[in-house]
Amino acid sequence: MAGGVGDRSGYGGGTMFTRAMFSSLRHRDYRLLWVSSLAASFAFSMQMVARGWLIYALTSSPMALFWVLLSFMAPSFLFSLFGGVIADRLHKKWVMLAGQTLNFVATLGLSIIIYTDSVTFWHFIYFGLFNGTVMSISMPARAAIVPEIVGERDLVNAMALSSSSMNLARIVGPAAAGAIIAIVAAGDKTSTAGVGMVFFIISGLYLVSIVTTAAIHYQGAPAEREKKSMFADIRDGFSYMWGDKIVFGLMMMAFVPMLFGMPLQFLMPAFNQDVLGGGPNDLGWLMGAMGAGALVGSLALARFSDAATNGMVMFGCAFVWAIFMGFFAFSQTMAWAIPLAVITGGFSSTFMSLNMSMVQLALKPEMRGRVMSIFMMSFGLMPLGAGPMSLMAEYVGIDSALQLSALLLAVAVVWLAIAFPTIRKLDRGWEPQGIESLGEHPQQRHHRH
Repeated sequence: MAGGVGDRSGYGGGTMFTRAMFSSLRHRDYRLLWVSSLAASFAFSMQMVARGWLIYALTSSPMALFWVLLSFMAPSFLFSLFGGVIADRLHKKWVMLAGQTLNFVATLGLSIIIYTDSVTFWHFIYFGLFNGTVMSISMPARAAIVPEIVGERDLVNAMALSSSSMNLARIVGPAAAGAIIAIVAAGDKTSTAGVGMVFFIISGLYLVSIVTTAAIHYQGAPAEREKKSMFADIRDGFSYMWGDKIVFGLMMMAFVPMLFGMPLQFLMPAFNQDVLGGGPNDLGWLMGAMGAGALVGSLALARFSDAATNGMVMFGCAFVWAIFMGFFAFSQTMAWAIPLAVITGGFSSTFMSLNMSMVQLALKPEMRGRVMSIFMMSFGLMPLGAGPMSLMAEYVGIDSALQLSALLLAVAVVWLAIAFPTIRKLDRGWEPQGIESLGEHPQQRHHRH
């Protein structure tokens, strides 16, 4: 069959394998989507290190890192809602392919500019705006197609394995990028050749992502619904989210911790250089350590996905994330920073994967693209937390900024636990709304039931 929910090709009778840690990979189309996501995640992780290293080497300014982050995140706030409507109206596969192709072309162009030593700070701003716009329009389709491919039974597992692909990339990608920059630059912190080489590799990875997405059979046709204007569709998405206490609570759980937890990642180049005195290799190891912890966390969630849909587990992971982020901010040596980065990455990843899977389970299929676009739009608001932290890092110190960020994260998690008792009480027994009414094609429905 063509990539339906019941497709088990290549997995024979490995019941222990398919029912536990890797159960969602029995779906052919999800395997292709997972490889596509893995390639794109490697590209993104390598890009973060290469871009962060070059920007900080050229400017020595945490605020410069913030402005580049803002250029990438602002389009998520401005355009994700339209991406959600597009995901609900068009075939999701082709929306994904269009976005990936545009991203590949832009990255290849930036690679040439960097390698020829023609790059300026503003090139990263322009690239961030373009890349952020493309991703904000195409990512809701990628998020919304997963439940349609794997179904309710394997959704938590699939989200955890999707997270594991990103986290595997966070281990190997940063270390590889740092090593390439260090070898090619040969100690010259202002050299752009090494960063340019990394961006050429990133372009190749985006091409792999395009090819594997094109091989997916499932088209992701839109569910039948009343035709309205684009703005009416957006309004309906917000009304649905605000009117459902579980969906709204889970969305708040996605946004507020990100506001205070994510500054650690984009300020890592500054912390590495100013506090730890590290070079590009050390930055790669730090980012890779966070990825290693995140990989362990996401694989653990995949293995125990049948029992992991629990609100208290999600709150607990967020709170422990805050505690170890605070410990990390006090570290002064690489020997302390790396293990603390591992633990921080593990709990943050488990929280994010569990939160996203619970959101997906709660949604009606005809609303999935629009609500997931609101979910992603919230990421565009991260500069609200990142801006003050960057300013504090600039004038007070990067370690003090991260310590305050960790404290605010802990306080936010406690407040959310008190404000949303319904989310605290969620367990595996709650009734998901979306999958039951999913507008499936006949082969999917036959294999599910």
